[in-house]
Parts: sequence; C-alpha cells; structure tokens
Amino acid sequence: MEDNFKMVAKTLFGFEELLAKELIQLGAQEVKTGVRNVSFVGDKGFMYKANLGLRTATKILKPINTFRIKSEKDLYDQVYKMDWSKYLKTSGSLAIDSTVNSEVFNHSLYISQKTKDAIVDKFRDETGTRPNVDLKFPDLKVNVHIDREVCNISLDSSGDSLHKRGYKSATNIAPINEVLAAGLIMLSGWDGQSDFMDPMCGSGTLLAEAAMIACNIPPNLMRKEFAFERWTDWDVELFEKIEESLLKKTRDFHHKLLGFDKSPSAVAKAIDNLKNAHLDEFVTIKHEDFFKTQKGGDGKLHMVFNPPYGERLDIDMESFYANIGDTLKQNYPNTEAWFITSNLEALKHVGLRPSRKIHLMNAKLESRLVKYEIYEGSKKGKYMNN
Repeated sequence: MEDNFKMVAKTLFGFEELLAKELIQLGAQEVKTGVRNVSFVGDKGFMYKANLGLRTATKILKPINTFRIKSEKDLYDQVYKMDWSKYLKTSGSLAIDSTVNSEVFNHSLYISQKTKDAIVDKFRDETGTRPNVDLKFPDLKVNVHIDREVCNISLDSSGDSLHKRGYKSATNIAPINEVLAAGLIMLSGWDGQSDFMDPMCGSGTLLAEAAMIACNIPPNLMRKEFAFERWTDWDVELFEKIEESLLKKTRDFHHKLLGFDKSPSAVAKAIDNLKNAHLDEFVTIKHEDFFKTQKGGDGKLHMVFNPPYGERLDIDMESFYANIGDTLKQNYPNTEAWFITSNLEALKHVGLRPSRKIHLMNAKLESRLVKYEIYEGSKKGKYMNN
C-alpha cells in the first residue's frame, strides 16, 4: 500500500468550500479549509487524481518540511539540512517559487534565491556537482511559503497553474480564468439538469467548463504535463489507472449548452477552443448580440456569464448594465441568471433585485457574483399559481 501524506490544494478566494467538497467527493481524508487553500491527506495515486480531477484547485502542493526562522541564515541552514537527493538527481534541474508574509523577509525573489543556493550548495558539497536552474521545465519545482516566522517547504506537484487546462489555443481581450469559470458555475448550483447559456461567451471558457461539469469529464485531461511526471518516484502505470478510473465516471448530457457573442472573432475562437477540448458536440455557439435575442422554448434556463467590466473595454457601463436587466426581464422568462462583475457601480443600473450576492476576487479585482431570478410572468403570478 502507498503511504498517505498531507497535501495542500490552492484555490481562489471564495472557492475554499467548493474545493473541500470536491476533495471529499474524490475520496480525500482529513479535509480542512484555510484561506485560499484546503489541506487534505491521501496517497500518491490520490495526488495524481487531485491534479486530474479537481475543477477549483490551482495547485496541489506536497509539504515536506516546516520550521521556524528569524533570519536569512536560518532559512539557508534549515534548507541545507534537508536530504534533497530523495527528490532530485544531481543531473536534474530545479525552480523555486516563494510566497512571503513577514516583516523580516519582504522579497519573495530573494527568498527563492536563498533557497536555491542552499539546495545547490548541498549537492555540490556532497557530490562535487550541482543541479541546474530551469524556470520553464524544471525536474523539481519547490514551493516556499513564509508566514511571519513559520516556513513551509513543499514540492509543487502541478507545475503550471491548473487553470491551464490545455484546451485554449485562442483567447479574447479579457479571458476568464478556467478555475474561476468552473467555480462560478458550481457556485451557481448548476448540475447539468437544465439548459445552460452564456450570452457573452468570449472565447468559450464558461461553456467548456459547463460541458465538462455536465458530463463529469475530468478538467485536466488535456494538460500536456504535470510536474510530478518528472519526479524520481513517477509511476506511469498508476497514473494511467487513475485516469482510466476517472474516465469511467463520465455521464451523458441531455440538455443544451448555448453561447452567444456579438464579436465574430470571439465566436471563431470559442468554436476552436471547444473543438480542441473535444466538447463541440455538446455546445452550440452563435454570432448574436444578446440584447437582440429571446429565449427559445419554455423550459428552465440557467445562465452564467462574465460581462465586460469597463476595465479593458470602452463601453458606457451604465446603459450596458441597464440593457442586461431589460433583456433578461423582457425576453428571458423562467431563467436563473448569474454573472460576475467588479463594476459595483454599474450593477446598480441592472434594475432587478439580485436574490444572491457572493463576494469573490477576479484576479486582483474585488467582484460580486450576482443571481437574478426571472419568473414566468410576474413574481406575484408565480405565487398565485402555486
């Protein structure tokens, strides 16, 4: 049996509970939420599974040491003491990534440099040669996290952030991060049991993530590489077994996924990206201006979208958001509409009362995910018919 060990999954602010739920459903043990992270216990196979299967994680770290430090010398000495030959060959390459929250240490690049010095000095002193630094494709990526006087050293099992799913060949001017997109859909409560629409679909990220959620397809199947594939204990047979077991759990989807965008180039990019992800059979994308459309059919429609914020696009935000409200109210009965925005001022012009507001961050922008319920006829009518 493989030994169990502690791991930490990193995520975006506001997604901690979603990620904890995902981990429990995948079979993780001792799941505990933190801020922008969730810790858990599992074996090597579960580490592979977490990287392949989690929608709201950005990285899976494997902590290997924790110690207290008060100076740069403490950091150097403690890292030097560790047995790095367990994780890296002398002929291998490494990269260090640091996060620092401390009054003593205030420069993460300097911390990375010190950590690297300690590791390569240890190899040189013991073997006469040393590993190289390779920032793009290292054999070992080391994560250093300093919070005041506590330093955690972890191995980064993911490599590139897990939002880089591998299906995007093209993006538009303001692409939404794939982890953020998946999290928004999950927070909206959509479970694949009704039609789904993104009326301002851009390069198709929300639609791709919705299709994978609907069909229970692991989100990171398309990735070219995970960092653990370069580790000394890489087990390709185990990885393939885990991949196969996740693929057996995919399911059929019997509703529609629809995307609109008024930009022909965005529509072309979205179609390309969904083809790359082998999801084009589930999704229809049309060149349409949402404000000139109407809902097709009487069934319940679930809508999630990411309208422009005015950060990078030159639009009159007040009238744009008023148009969103009018179009929903007049043309989209029996619809549950969710969208994320950082333009909290423009939000006041939607002219509908949100039934939920969730505080999130989109990159560094403070944002809200808002929910509007558009009933068939009036709200009053809804209650009288019940």
